[in-house]
Amino acid sequence: MPDITQSPWQTAALLIARLIFAAVFLMGVAFKFMDMGATAGYIAAAGFPFPLFLAWCAAILETLLVLACLTGAFLTPAALVGAVYVTFLGFAFHGPSHWAANQAEFGAFMSHFPFAAGLLFAAVHGPGRVLALNPGWPGRA
Repeated sequence: MPDITQSPWQTAALLIARLIFAAVFLMGVAFKFMDMGATAGYIAAAGFPFPLFLAWCAAILETLLVLACLTGAFLTPAALVGAVYVTFLGFAFHGPSHWAANQAEFGAFMSHFPFAAGLLFAAVHGPGRVLALNPGWPGRA
């Protein structure tokens, strides 16, 4: 892989993006840990089986995503998983079946796509060269 120099603004943008991703996932995981029962209830209301187990799985996944975003370690695979995860959440909890009852659900649904797009962009470009652990897929962080 050729040595590509990053300008200061590119370095800053990558770090800020990683912090934003981490903050969003951290807020989600914080709410889960504050009331895992409420999270399980929300999952059950969407019709999923084993809601408490799934709530814990989501909390663990989101914790791992926070760590990947903060450290840059395994950011490429983590960002790919995160993009699939937030797209799934959009459809499962705010998808078309919810729009008739509450039009605000459409906005919640749509908000997942820019986030997924940003995660895909992070997957392609990696964590950057500053403040990033770089283990990950061969040739890519």
